[in-house]
Amino acid sequence: MQWQIEGRRGQSVDQSRAGGAERPPAVANPTVGGVPMMATRTIVDNASAAPNLSTLVAAVKAADLVGTLSGPGPFTVFAPTNDAFGRLAPGMVDTLLKPENKASLTKVLTYHVVPGAITADDLRQRIAAGGGTATLTTVEGDPITATLVGAVITLTDVNGNKSYVETADVRQSNGVVHVVNGVIVPKLS
Repeated sequence: MQWQIEGRRGQSVDQSRAGGAERPPAVANPTVGGVPMMATRTIVDNASAAPNLSTLVAAVKAADLVGTLSGPGPFTVFAPTNDAFGRLAPGMVDTLLKPENKASLTKVLTYHVVPGAITADDLRQRIAAGGGTATLTTVEGDPITATLVGAVITLTDVNGNKSYVETADVRQSNGVVHVVNGVIVPKLS
């Protein structure tokens, strides 16, 4: 590829071989629920396309968080699957989705959101720097503790419940999503 700056011409250089800095090579976004996730779409747009995140999407709508999670961010979302919601106590999802429980639902959902775009590699680095533990401050306000169990990123809520990252680094136009197998719950008192 040719380039020209102030009358000087030259060849572009592959920075990865020249020792200079360059962006990492583009990596295909993982699929979620068998559906391609587009890095050009928002968190809500991609989640709405994934059949295994339909309970999460219904909850986001019930809590009036669509506008927020469609906004510029960036956000890191730990997105529980339908199976994760299914493991909650019987009736809990239906109870949270009732209009009179919107405040509690919002607390639960925003507990799954951390400001900034944090990749799995970022999490691993924070865990290593923290001697095996990283504390993440959620949008809800309560912390999440991240650790590694083998190579799997594990989240522990303030109540001691654990959730494991199943699909990491689903890039979005306004952040990154990590699909998790459990719903983490803040203090709801």
